[in-house]
Amino acid sequence: MNKDNPIAVLSKGFALRIVKLEKYLREEKKEFTLSRQILRSGTSIGANIRESIYAQSKADFISKMSIALK
Repeated sequence: MNKDNPIAVLSKGFALRIVKLEKYLREEKKEFTLSRQILRSGTSIGANIRESIYAQSKADFISKMSIALK
């Protein structure tokens, strides 16, 4: 990950917080369905941002960032 890219850095921090939240929900609250969905949706943001960094074109970059924004 490029440490000069503030969006990538922030999305990684967000993903780490989501992982901790998922663990808390699963272990402390015994909530399994919601915690899995939170984990999938919360970490997909960073995955799409990471993909946008290596986009093949400007249109591909915009598409990946738009998905991450959703």
